[in-house]
Amino acid sequence: MSGDGDRTLGVVECFHIVLRQCPSGAVHQVAEQGLAAIERGGGEALAEQAFLLLSAARGWRGPRADQVKRSLEVFLAERQA
Repeated sequence: MSGDGDRTLGVVECFHIVLRQCPSGAVHQVAEQGLAAIERGGGEALAEQAFLLLSAARGWRGPRADQVKRSLEVFLAERQA
């Protein structure tokens, strides 16, 4: 992951990484529900679901977790600007 860990991830990419790499079943459930909401609501649902995933994943630790959380924070900050 050298070099890749600095890259800002896409929002939907963050959801998929959580499903593949986060060990928490509760966080997986938030990610699954978030993807379903995004599929139903499209771009309108992205910010809310990103916020919910970021909140749920706050206890997840490690380099990939940091990358996912940073990417979600960047996305949400850009939406507020």
